[in-house]
Amino acid sequence: MKLFVANIARECSEEELHTAFSECGEIKSLKIIKDKDTGQSRGFGFVEMETREGGEKAMQDLHEKEFHGRALVVNEAKEQQRRAPHGGGRGGSR
Repeated sequence: MKLFVANIARECSEEELHTAFSECGEIKSLKIIKDKDTGQSRGFGFVEMETREGGEKAMQDLHEKEFHGRALVVNEAKEQQRRAPHGGGRGGSR
């Protein structure tokens, strides 16, 4: 089960987040999203739990839990929708 995690403090490391989520179940992957230019945390990330039960436990236990002075937001991640390609064509008829 893939989770979206928001309101992550900038000073929070992936290791610290891993420790918190591992108490809820086995973690398949974990990534804090970082700014391309600065390398600083953008304040959100994704955690993929091995099982749905682990994901549900993480949402129940960690959603709104204070972590580094901020209340985490933990929800099931939505499937990313494919974006239409940009550019080309003027559209409409002449």
